[in-house]
Amino acid sequence: MKIFVTVKRVPDPETVIKIASDGSNIVPDNVKWVINPFDEIAIEEALRVKEKVTGTEVVLVSIGLKAAQEQLRTGLAMGADRAILVLSEEALEPLAVARVVHKLAETEKPDLIIMGKQAIDDDSNCVGQMVAELLQWPQATFASKLELAADQKSAKVTREVDGGLETLAIPLPAVVTADLRLNEPRYASLPGIMKARKKEMKEIPVADLGIDVTPRLKILKLETPPKRTGGRKVRSVQELVQVLHSEAKVI
Repeated sequence: MKIFVTVKRVPDPETVIKIASDGSNIVPDNVKWVINPFDEIAIEEALRVKEKVTGTEVVLVSIGLKAAQEQLRTGLAMGADRAILVLSEEALEPLAVARVVHKLAETEKPDLIIMGKQAIDDDSNCVGQMVAELLQWPQATFASKLELAADQKSAKVTREVDGGLETLAIPLPAVVTADLRLNEPRYASLPGIMKARKKEMKEIPVADLGIDVTPRLKILKLETPPKRTGGRKVRSVQELVQVLHSEAKVI
C-alpha cells in the first residue's frame, strides 16, 4: 500500500503575526515555521497504517519554497519513507495545489491520500475535496477515526456531524482529510532524525508538471482582529440583560 500525505509549511500557532504596512501579506521576519497541525495528524495516521500493514510506503508531498525541506525532514523523522517537494516561489491557490497533488497522484498511483482538513494559515478547507474531484475518487472529510478493511480495498471513516457521529464506507483509492480527534501525533525520535537525513527528497519545479497554476484570486487586504477590551462584572441578571441589550447590542 502507498499513502500520500500532504504537508504545508505554516507559521507556528504561537507566533505573533504582524501584517505588512500595505496590508498585502504578513511580515515573514522572525516567524517560526512548522508543519500545519492537521497535516501532522495526517502523517501520524499514515504511520499507524504503515505499522499495521506490512509493505506500506508513506510519501510526503509539499508545495512551496525550498525552505519547506525542514518540515518534510520533520515528517521523515517521524517515520515517513520519502518526500516530494514541488518548488514554487509564489504561494499557490487551493485549486493549483489540488492540481499539483492530482498530477503527482497520477504518476505515483497511491492507494490512499490523507490530508489535513485545512491549513491554519488560510483556513480554506477545500483542497482535499478538490483533489478527490479531480481524481474522481471517493472522499471522507473531517475524519476522527479511520479503519482499513483486512483486504485493504476499502475503509470505514468516522466523522463528526451536528449532533453525533457519521460512519462512511469508502472503496480505495480515496481521499481522507484529518480532524483534530483522529490521533495524537508522535514526536520525532533522535534515531528518526538521524535517519531522515538520508531519506529521499525529490524536488520538482512546478513548471515541470505542465499544469495551470494561474492565480484566480486576489487578496485585497489583511487586517489583525481588534484588540479585546477588558471585561467587567455585573451585579445582577437584570443588569447583564441591560448591558447585552444597550451596549453589546446582541439581544
